[in-house]
Amino acid sequence: MEFRIDRSSGLPAYLQLVRQVREALRLGWLGPGDRLPTVRDVVARSGVNANTVLKAYRELELSGLVEARQGSGTFVKAGLGSTDPGVMAVLRVRLVEWVREARAAGLDAEDLDALVRSVLDADGDQATDGEGVAVR
Repeated sequence: MEFRIDRSSGLPAYLQLVRQVREALRLGWLGPGDRLPTVRDVVARSGVNANTVLKAYRELELSGLVEARQGSGTFVKAGLGSTDPGVMAVLRVRLVEWVREARAAGLDAEDLDALVRSVLDADGDQATDGEGVAVR
């Protein structure tokens, strides 16, 4: 797993690490028994402080997702995704196509984020487009 830290996001680096591990678990890219990168490797590749990585790994451990093994590293203890990985892969391909279409229409990352959040945050009693997606 390769971590990416966006220093301009406003989200603390340790929370970015936590989010990326949780996303990898949901997408099936990480599963029980997989080893997370060592603190030293994360520091070397991302430039974050070792205490930041330790804080992220502690938070993941407290949530029951990983476990630290003395002298061996940090390992995934539990998964998050309940959807079939094949279904996730198909949906991801469709999402990639949608993102490309949106970018071709001139939307940037913030526009995409706002659009997705508006759909995710929509109330259940709003009108839908026939496929269950709320429209405003």
